[in-house]
Order: sequence, then structure tokens, then C-alpha cells
Amino acid sequence: MATAISGGSRIRTNTPAENAYNALKASNDNIALRQLRLSTGKRINSAADDVAGYITSKALSARNTSLKSALKSVGEAKNVTAIVQDSLENIQNLLNDIKQLASNAASGALGTDEKVALAKGAFRLTQQIQTIVDSTVFGGRELLDGTFSGDWNIGFKADNTLLNIGINLKSTNAADFNITGATSNDFDLNAATASTNFAAVEDLDMTDFDEVTSTSLGIFSDTNIATTLQSLSTAINNVNKVASYVGGVDARLSSQASLLSSQITNYNAAISRIEDADVAEEQLELIKSQFLQQASLISLTQANQNPQSFLQLFR
Repeated sequence: MATAISGGSRIRTNTPAENAYNALKASNDNIALRQLRLSTGKRINSAADDVAGYITSKALSARNTSLKSALKSVGEAKNVTAIVQDSLENIQNLLNDIKQLASNAASGALGTDEKVALAKGAFRLTQQIQTIVDSTVFGGRELLDGTFSGDWNIGFKADNTLLNIGINLKSTNAADFNITGATSNDFDLNAATASTNFAAVEDLDMTDFDEVTSTSLGIFSDTNIATTLQSLSTAINNVNKVASYVGGVDARLSSQASLLSSQITNYNAAISRIEDADVAEEQLELIKSQFLQQASLISLTQANQNPQSFLQLFR
């Protein structure tokens, strides 16, 4: 705090000039501070500006960066669920078409040649199912061949440990899809290859459609057609359950994406309140310091002239 000391009639020590100079220096420092804040837009440009605020803002910034990474990860997981759901819907439609062909084959009005033609048509659809399975790929990995599982970081707990969500489409994970009525845990959607447990239905081998001939109707015979239709109905139901499982995961991911977006916005707001400068306030303080700077210059000039008055004593 400056003290108004005149120094009496001393000329060796000009205390008023020193006070004016200190005030001028303080004004200059304050002007430099306000100009720095206005030019950077930040109230805290170094830890010295606000020790507590600096720590808090940097901690919030670090967590916000992690949340942005988690939001990107959620987006990638949603890409997987979207691709899987679209493929499963196509498979459902194909299975419905296959069941329709099998239902037509159950008609007693059809001859052997017609039933063979229906079976061959059904097998072509099973080949298309296989094509869908083979082409449903993300990140170089097939999603529906019974081998896919993946974990995604979707957020962080209070202690910044990872919060993950898993998508498991492995064939051995059929029980987790809540598939009931199946006698096998092997959920296999490979239709055009040798598989006797298609869609977790035991003894449902989709390649059997290609084995139907005029001499042996096989799964389209009168004794087997009812079992074939029942097995296809169970397969459709099981595929629907898998699609429902994936849809549930997708719904959770959508909720998490919304949460992360809101949290990122709120963290940005908190960081801004702590770290950013109030431009209007800084401009007012700058103008105030500029006035004080001018006043200090005038006072310093006058104070430097005071000792000259004492030289009159020597004349």
C-alpha cells in the first residue's frame, strides 16, 4: 500500500516520485494483465493466476477429453449394432420366404417336380443367407459367423476407471440371447455350409433343401414336412430374439451417447466459467488502469520537479 510521504525538504530521496513510479508500474502491470486476458480470452493463463481454479479446470479438461473419446467409442459400437440389426432383418425376411416355400410344399395338390422346385428355390435363399453372414463385416471381422465379440469403452466412473459394454455374438453365447426352446447352445447362422444346428435348432440343416430330389423328397416328404415347418418357425423366433438382444444394446448405446453429449457440454460450461475471461469486465478494468497510468505519469512528472524548488535556497 502506498503512503503519502513528502520527504520534507530532502532532495537526495524523492519519496513522492517513488510512490508515483510504483503506482505507474502497478498500472502498467494491470494493463498488461488485462490485455493478455483479452487477447487470449482466458482468465487463467498460468497456474499463478488462480492456483485452485487452475487445478480444477485442468482436471475437468482431462475428464472431458476422456468423455469425448468414449463418445467416439459409443458411435463405433452403434455402427456394429446397426450393421448387425440390418443383416438380421434381411435374414428374418429370407427365413420367412423359405418357410413360405416349405408351406407351399406341404400342399397335397403339388406334384413331386413342384416340390423339388420349391426346395431348390429355398436352398437358393439359404445361399443368400450365407452371403449376408459372409458380408456382414466391421473392422475386418465377420459379425454373424458365430465368432464375434467386442468390448467398447462407453464412459468413466468417478475414479476414472473404464466403464465398458460388451457385444457378444459368439455361437456359444446363445443362452445370453434368451433363446428358449432350443436343444443346443450353438447359435449358427451359416446356412449354406454343413450345420445341423442352424439358429440353435437341433437337426435343422439348411443344406438339406438341396438334397430334395424326385426320388427322395427328404425334408419335404409327408413324414418330415411338419417337422421342417416347426423347425423353421423356431429358427425365425430365435433370430428375432438375437435381433432383440442387439436392439437392446443399441438402445442403451443411444442413451449413453445422449448422456455423454450432455456431460461434455456441461463440462465445457464449467471449464469456461472457471477459465475464461469476462470480456466486458476486463475491458472496464483496462480502461480504469489506462486512466491511472496517465494520472501516475502526470504525478511522476510533478514529483520529479519538486526538489528543484529547494535549489532556490542557494541563490
